[in-house]
Amino acid sequence: MPKVAVVIGSRSDAKAGNEVVGVLKEYGVECDYRVISAHRSPDELDSFVKTTDAEVFIAVAGLSAALPGVIASKTVRPVIGVPMNVKLEGLDAFLSMAQMPPGVPVATVGVDNSKNAALLAVEILAMKYPELRGRLEEGRRRRR
Repeated sequence: MPKVAVVIGSRSDAKAGNEVVGVLKEYGVECDYRVISAHRSPDELDSFVKTTDAEVFIAVAGLSAALPGVIASKTVRPVIGVPMNVKLEGLDAFLSMAQMPPGVPVATVGVDNSKNAALLAVEILAMKYPELRGRLEEGRRRRR
């Protein structure tokens, strides 16, 4: 089954990371869940991005919110950023993720909206794995 790498910048982001993992499990998507700081553990992050077989990354971060951009700079696989409301209602984190330079995109969901990040990852994977498409359609019907 396809894999998503879920990376949170610190343990304080665990609630959001756990929500991502929960939604992915609901859809039967295997994931690898890690706590790796872009600033405190740059070598570990670099190694993880280079060696994981994940097809999509979800990066949860607040404050400087550099994690999704750093991951995106090291891969051509899709990266989804989840900005956290730590300061300034999360606007600083949101803008940090949404305003990436040309050629290094990060798909950014709303502040604290980890569930949408997980659903977007499943939608991306559903283009390659048709069985996920049916699960997504059923999930939408349930949420109405």
